[in-house]
Amino acid sequence: MTAQPVVADPVGTGLLRDPGRFAREVLEPIRKVVGERGLITDRGAMQPHMVAWRDNWAGRVPAVVLPADTAQMAAVMTICAATRTPVVPQGGNTGLTGGGQPHADDSEIVLSTARMNRIRGMDLDNDTITVDAGVVLQVIQEAAAEAGRLFPLSLGAEGSCQIGGNLSTNAGGLQAIRYGTARGLVLGLEVVLPDGRVWDGLRGLRKDNAGYDLKQLFIGAEGTLGIITGATLRLLPRPEATVTAFLATPSPRHAVAWLRRAKAALGETITTMELMERRCLEIAAKHSPRVQDPLAQAYPWYLLAELSGQGTEEDLAARLLRVLEEGLEAAELLDGTVAASAEQAAALWRIREGTPEGQRLEGASFKHDVSVPVSQVDRFIAEADAALTRRFPGIRSFAFGHLGDGNIHYNPVQAEGEPAAEWAARLPEVNRIVHDIVASLGGSITAEHGIGRLRLEEVGRYKAPVEIEMMARLKQCFDPMNLMNPGKMLPPAALHRMP
Repeated sequence: MTAQPVVADPVGTGLLRDPGRFAREVLEPIRKVVGERGLITDRGAMQPHMVAWRDNWAGRVPAVVLPADTAQMAAVMTICAATRTPVVPQGGNTGLTGGGQPHADDSEIVLSTARMNRIRGMDLDNDTITVDAGVVLQVIQEAAAEAGRLFPLSLGAEGSCQIGGNLSTNAGGLQAIRYGTARGLVLGLEVVLPDGRVWDGLRGLRKDNAGYDLKQLFIGAEGTLGIITGATLRLLPRPEATVTAFLATPSPRHAVAWLRRAKAALGETITTMELMERRCLEIAAKHSPRVQDPLAQAYPWYLLAELSGQGTEEDLAARLLRVLEEGLEAAELLDGTVAASAEQAAALWRIREGTPEGQRLEGASFKHDVSVPVSQVDRFIAEADAALTRRFPGIRSFAFGHLGDGNIHYNPVQAEGEPAAEWAARLPEVNRIVHDIVASLGGSITAEHGIGRLRLEEVGRYKAPVEIEMMARLKQCFDPMNLMNPGKMLPPAALHRMP
């Protein structure tokens, strides 16, 4: 592909501003490719594709296109490239930063992978599964389980999110401490490029040193370089035993110390290590009668730990108990309980699962999906709490997340009983305080949710100019007309500066 200057305003032909020409030159050719089922132009029917399930992101487009397979997606993208029609790739529409929502000015069309939902094949000798981009994550998990395997990517939205969206945002989730993020679970991709050509990289190889690892360019790119249409994914042995524990700890510093001890003794059996402060449990229980405190008294911080592996649950639980006893003796832990049944384990998980919903019902909150080195988690939370309390008296700390990979959802909540609107107006200043601390500790302002539109204005402050330039040059190379998900991930100024 020849590098050309990125066009900042891709609607050069004005087709989207001329409904008659747009219908003749874009919609009718697309209709011939995808049929009536694959084209939605009714405003009401398009609405589920326009609105985010959280954070009030909303858009308006003249059409939503739902190709049934890769050939149709490529043909549609060819039409869009020829007519310079910008597109917004969309999977399950479960994102949290506005990356999958179109803008509200009829300046784009949505390309949805919802109809591309086939499991193409499974190779158990190679431990791989190949799927369309629109397959729901839970369907992949269930297919793997039926074959005696595990696909370990696990998210709260796994019943509705699609694998193409998971890969486009490099989803992390609850088991990244053991299995890594989505990036590490992909062996091959199929991608429709901005000009309509198809790159078939669906190779199930664990070793392939013949050139650049091109698939990694599209994982985490949020649909700005091309549209993922298929993926070959790694499968792993299905664990025979699982043990879940809910542990009390004095502080994040003590939690990190016990995690270090646990990793040395338990190794890769540690599947999940979730950290949450007391207020998370209290607010979750306040808004859901199904959430209950499993311990006899209150403690400042908690860990939800899950182990899995081969062998028996009795053996796994015995290994965990030895490390728990060592943690209690070292004062890294204060108390704890180990689930004795699947029902008890589910009750412990309801605390973690009820935390985001309880927070939503509590009032205005300031959501930060950040990561710092695990060694800096305690310092980050302490410094952020102190800085916000000084600036906004009454603000309530609210921190939880994936301790094992340093990804903390740091979501302070408004002062109790005060108007939510007044607190919501303070978001920019809260963001600046929190993100400056994250940057000072060598962290990232978005650990797993992506940049999208939510962090678009901030990313230029926290990434070095050379890094922004490299990202812009990749965009320039693959998408010189800026047709793919424009106005996401890259600050507009970065594209304007390109020679």
